[in-house]
Amino acid sequence: MTLLLTLKWLHILSATVLFGTGMGTAFAMWAAHRHGDARGIALVARNVVTADWLFTTPAVIVQPVTGIALALLYGWPLTSFWIAASLVLYLLIGACWLPVVWLQLRMRDLAVAAVAQGQELPVLYWRYARRWELLGYPAFFMGLVIFWLMIAKPDSFAVM
Repeated sequence: MTLLLTLKWLHILSATVLFGTGMGTAFAMWAAHRHGDARGIALVARNVVTADWLFTTPAVIVQPVTGIALALLYGWPLTSFWIAASLVLYLLIGACWLPVVWLQLRMRDLAVAAVAQGQELPVLYWRYARRWELLGYPAFFMGLVIFWLMIAKPDSFAVM
């Protein structure tokens, strides 16, 4: 396998893992919240934190490394509209994701403590859950835009 093909494969695979893990964990938490069972939420929250460390974090690192390497190999300027826009959106997604990681850790700990003490989830848990959800929406849509930019590679953004 050539370097170019390896980088393309890693870039597409990491994009898939990043987006897929995000969707999967978001759905799992949403479904657990719909049931409202502290035990179920504690289990899902533990799994979401684990999935982020095992899958999301490596993909977050691999994405820009392979993307920039591909751009350089293809001779595309990093200042071209679609690459620059993708990088800006990627940074904005990261600005959403970092607080989400912090919130997930706190939510997991609150849920595990509630189960251990035989109590309901505290109000603080639900406040964190709402913030976690609200940060997910813009990240999701920005991710979709990045996929479009990677496929369409527009020279500029012009509304026709």
